[in-house]
Amino acid sequence: MRRLGELAQAGRARLRQARARERGPAHSAVVRLLAPVKRSLQAALFFAAATVALLFLALPVVAIFTRVPPGRLVRLLSNGVVTNALVVSLRSTAIAEALILLFGTPLAYFLATRRFPGRAFLVTVVELPLVLPPAVAGIGLFAAFGRTGLFGSTLDALGLQIPFTLAAVVFAVALVASPLYVRTAIAAFEAVDPDLVAASRTLGAGPAKTFFRVALPLAGGGLAAGAALSFARALGEFGATIMFAGSLRGVTQTLPLAIYEQFSLDFDTALAMGALLVLVSVALLLSLKLSLSYWPWQPSRRTSVSVFARSS
Repeated sequence: MRRLGELAQAGRARLRQARARERGPAHSAVVRLLAPVKRSLQAALFFAAATVALLFLALPVVAIFTRVPPGRLVRLLSNGVVTNALVVSLRSTAIAEALILLFGTPLAYFLATRRFPGRAFLVTVVELPLVLPPAVAGIGLFAAFGRTGLFGSTLDALGLQIPFTLAAVVFAVALVASPLYVRTAIAAFEAVDPDLVAASRTLGAGPAKTFFRVALPLAGGGLAAGAALSFARALGEFGATIMFAGSLRGVTQTLPLAIYEQFSLDFDTALAMGALLVLVSVALLLSLKLSLSYWPWQPSRRTSVSVFARSS
């Protein structure tokens, strides 16, 4: 195959040379003269496309802050509806993120390190909530955990009710945010050097110790990036939450739900609440990025094996 590729490349080169001889030296001179202009035009078009994309992404956020003075944000924090919604958002997102990390990390490691029939199907199941409409995700949660749902009678027998409680908010945000973490974590574990894993097993470690001492530290940067993405997605979740948990003030009303409620009542307040949600999200993401910059996620190959050998 490599030989065929080399022959094809040589044939294309001879074809270009033959065409150049047919066109003559004048054509070659024009091509050389216009080459810098062509490169400059390509660079300008590339820059223009990148600028349009950046403006499209940033313009909605900039438009919000042009309509919201800083003093209004400060006054907003004294509004009980806003503070209650913010507390519900942060609490439910923190619980959901902890569950995503606890159960999603082993799942991602298993899918990244094993090859078996049906693996592609399982990865598709993991990714499915990314393409589900939020309303469908909410209805699906009702069909599974509602009073008449798949596990409804079991939950009733245990005296548990999930819909329209904080647990429902946690379920909804975990469902829509977990694929972002698990998919990123799979890629992070697949990027771990398999020789390091093999070396740790050769030194006598079991699968669990290899995971915690070698794979997890080396994949830490990717795991943290996935956690940041899933946390941001969970904090802004709306559709599945309102379908499965409702919008009960102080109980299940998250900040996105409060913004939706205020949108038809007081647009300026809705804008201010949107600005507050943006600030909270940015602050959390920046805090995570700064903490990662001071954390030794990526030890060297030699250090990883030597540290593991001393701990075995």
